[in-house]
Amino acid sequence: MNDYYADLGVSREATAEEIKKAYRKKARQLHPDVNPGEEAESEFKRVSQAYDVLGDQAKRASYDRGQDPYGGATGGFGQGFTFSDIMDAFFGGTAAGARGPRSRTQRGHDALIRLDVDLPTAVFGGEQTLQIDTAVVCTTCSGAGAQPGTGTRTCDVCSGRGEVQQVQRSFLGQVMTSRPCQACRGFGDVIEHPCFDCSGEGRIRTRRDLTLKVPGGVDSGTRIALAAEGEVGPYGGEPGDLYVEIAVEPHELFTRRGDDLHCTLEVPMTAAALGATLPVETLDGPVEVDLRPGTQPGNTLSLDGKGVTHLRGQGRGELVVHLDVKVPTKLNDQQRELLAQLAESRGESSPTGRMGSPAGSGRKHSLWDALRGR
Repeated sequence: MNDYYADLGVSREATAEEIKKAYRKKARQLHPDVNPGEEAESEFKRVSQAYDVLGDQAKRASYDRGQDPYGGATGGFGQGFTFSDIMDAFFGGTAAGARGPRSRTQRGHDALIRLDVDLPTAVFGGEQTLQIDTAVVCTTCSGAGAQPGTGTRTCDVCSGRGEVQQVQRSFLGQVMTSRPCQACRGFGDVIEHPCFDCSGEGRIRTRRDLTLKVPGGVDSGTRIALAAEGEVGPYGGEPGDLYVEIAVEPHELFTRRGDDLHCTLEVPMTAAALGATLPVETLDGPVEVDLRPGTQPGNTLSLDGKGVTHLRGQGRGELVVHLDVKVPTKLNDQQRELLAQLAESRGESSPTGRMGSPAGSGRKHSLWDALRGR
């Protein structure tokens, strides 16, 4: 059995396109009209036979299994291989073995829509109702495309083959090519009486409601795939998929960073100094937090399990509470007197301030600073 891969100069893993390109190149070089001589003609027949086998999916599979790709026939140039196949290889016509009327039924397109959800839904999940405009099977003709009680007739131009043949002159001489029939668009039959509702396409556009289960932990940009919920294909073809892209709306109290939530809590100066128990709002409801005496501005409190649900895993993130200690700006005489007494008792009646390097600089106090009580 001939080594057809070696004849075309391709590997056994070559794609169909690589095989076609290799054949085109060799056929141009070896065709008798370009390269006369018995040796070139013999070589041309050999590479043509190689393409006849490797260019046909069924023959190639049989050949790769070590079987006769011609099912016991002699083989050779002209055995199951026409000049139309040669023109297909050169000019991109219908591939060998793929001729005939094409099916009207096709898979529908995928669809993408955006869904706005609030933060609680993103954290805990929930159900959302979607209204989508999409293509569905025409209820009048049930996807056939023809008026009820009618059907299709065989195309008069191509006699049901879905393609027409044409004789053309090229450097190969007179060759016959096959092209899709324009009269029936390659289907092989014609709908004489198209359905009035779908104009003969077998589908119509409509608006429908769809319930979507949003998993807890989604974030803006998360896409949820719904199989077979996209557009129905022409003539009742398989529907495509629907992709829902999530957009999380801003929240008035909380901001999200990964699976953690952040908020700010204003704390009175006295509560920060003395310590206190204060209420904090969470998405689960109000909780109480304890402030240590001497709480400083910018301190944070972390509440475990009060953040966002982990989309891929168990549990939830944290709620990080940023403490904002509020210094009073207006004091009455009594309050001013009380603060003055506090300052005097702390030796702060005539404060000098305390200088230091910026926060995060890493500068440490010197021994002299320690001796001065700083």
